[in-house]
Amino acid sequence: MSEQIAPTRTPVFEARLKKRYAAEKRFRTMGLGAIVFSITVLLYLLGTMTLNGIGGFQRAEVAVPIDFTQAGISADPAVMDSSGAMQSLEDQGLPQVVQYFADEALGEEGAAQIGGQAWRDVAAAIAADPGIVERQETFWLPASANLASGYEGEGSQEMQALAASLAAEGKLEKNFDVGFFSRADATNPQQVGIWGALKGSILTMIVTLALAFPIGVLAALYLEEYAPKNKWTDVIELSINNLAAVPSIIFGLLGLAVFLTVFPNFRSAPLIGGMTLALMTMPVIVIAGRNAIKAVPPSIRDGALAVGASPVQVVFHHVLPLALPGILTGTIIGMARALGETAPLLMIGMRAFVASPPDDFTSPATVLPMQIFLWSDEIDRGFVERTSAAIIVLLLFLLVMNGLAIYLRNKFEKKW
Repeated sequence: MSEQIAPTRTPVFEARLKKRYAAEKRFRTMGLGAIVFSITVLLYLLGTMTLNGIGGFQRAEVAVPIDFTQAGISADPAVMDSSGAMQSLEDQGLPQVVQYFADEALGEEGAAQIGGQAWRDVAAAIAADPGIVERQETFWLPASANLASGYEGEGSQEMQALAASLAAEGKLEKNFDVGFFSRADATNPQQVGIWGALKGSILTMIVTLALAFPIGVLAALYLEEYAPKNKWTDVIELSINNLAAVPSIIFGLLGLAVFLTVFPNFRSAPLIGGMTLALMTMPVIVIAGRNAIKAVPPSIRDGALAVGASPVQVVFHHVLPLALPGILTGTIIGMARALGETAPLLMIGMRAFVASPPDDFTSPATVLPMQIFLWSDEIDRGFVERTSAAIIVLLLFLLVMNGLAIYLRNKFEKKW
């Protein structure tokens, strides 16, 4: 037996090995740098939005003490529990009462800078606690946009001086605006809220998911499990892949031409918006669904057939549950894209000014991205802050929606 000779490491081999190690080190450094850069950009974005949006969750308010024992306002609990509470208080002269005590507390010039609908905040407090009309209560009422600008050091010198005087007396402060989460759009940044747009987004996403998910999943199952492999299915696959890359405004034009022709009375309704976004989301779900179904090992199908399962049982009892996590991943991507869309919704009229939250799927509505677009077009500084606050709400809504989808994906995930 011949003696084995240990391999020698020649200088050429050492040079090549050193070069490969250097290349691997550069690749790892570049990958780490890319991750650090991405995290830095994300933190900068979130930090900027948070700093700019803090002011958007607040509003300038003035303190107005009201002695209801002298106002002659009555609040029957039975009436306050009904929808006519606001009208009843208005008929009793509550707006004039609020204006009178504002004059007493702030002076004529200061009282003139209270928002025109400030009395509604007082009315809402009375409706929630009718006992208020039997005592004196101090209300923090929204200031006008001009006074709010003066408080921020902007606007006319007279308004800045008035704001400084009221602030020095403790009658003007910037407080957290709870009503921002319960009101809808308005022309005054002090009176705007995000609930109308948020509710519109929720209703629109419900319609989108209800249409796109079942149709997309069933289409993926048919194409992957049942459809014959011929030129017609090739055409269908090519069409689906092309639809996934079509600009979103094209789907808006389709919704304008088809859905609003069939349902002309539902312009700017969540129903039409959801149907339009479902068309855009469906190809993404079909493609992701087909890839997830294709990833299920053939042995799963063969084993199920071997124990007597029918082809339909194989698909719905074995293949679909195993493919569901991948399908939900595609659904997350599609729904996240739909949530941030504005172009297709512009075409169907969801750009309209909507001063009250939608009651149902057929009521006029807008969505969060559209609300952000509308507010960003305003020149008032108050709307700039509200825009940043709305962006934070949109990001949180997206985070909650994606978190729920990821939870469901992990819950249904099965290993084989």
